[in-house]
Amino acid sequence: MKETIDFAGDENIGVYTRVFEDFAFVPLNAPEEYVKSIEERFGIEVVQTTIQGSSIIGSLLVGNSNGIIASGLATTEESELLKKYGNVMFLGRTMNAAGNIILANDSIAVVHPRLPDKYAEKISKFLDVPVVMMTIGGIPTVGMAAVATNRGILVSPGVTAQEIREIENITDLPVGTGTINMGSSLVGTGLIANSRSYMAGISTSGYELGRIEEVFGFD
Repeated sequence: MKETIDFAGDENIGVYTRVFEDFAFVPLNAPEEYVKSIEERFGIEVVQTTIQGSSIIGSLLVGNSNGIIASGLATTEESELLKKYGNVMFLGRTMNAAGNIILANDSIAVVHPRLPDKYAEKISKFLDVPVVMMTIGGIPTVGMAAVATNRGILVSPGVTAQEIREIENITDLPVGTGTINMGSSLVGTGLIANSRSYMAGISTSGYELGRIEEVFGFD
């Protein structure tokens, strides 16, 4: 099965796709081959939709086994579809790109350092995990600077020792650095993963794939 793929010629598959443990969301315009590849690779249901009318699903959705967090600009129809797959929390109309500003798995959530405290507290309660407000490698859009599964957390190589310590103070999962698509440090833009498997952008090198598998324990 494929380890790398593109979305209609775009290597930034993490921008368009959000994979959970039992299902994944992709845009309505996702090519048939793309949908089939995710179904086969992860062995899960793939749901086609938009969020706030947009195809950038990965930037607008995030969550863990306890629920889905979505942009507050999602339409009624989109919201009802999401609710078929679990509890849903909607962010407000500012800083609502949930997939960009939140990194989450079943043990931790890392959120944009300038997210209002009241939202951080709501996220912690909704996902039932401790929340830390911080950057990763100095990048505030933590959902694009890292990818978290229940097997490990792959972070931008620019991450500082202090940032790693903050994460390791909360979770016992391995935290490792890596890149995607021939050197991009924004790993969340070009990598989709859960505890079953992963797929990376088409330009991701063999060395980068090896690092992904090492951090997530797939080797």
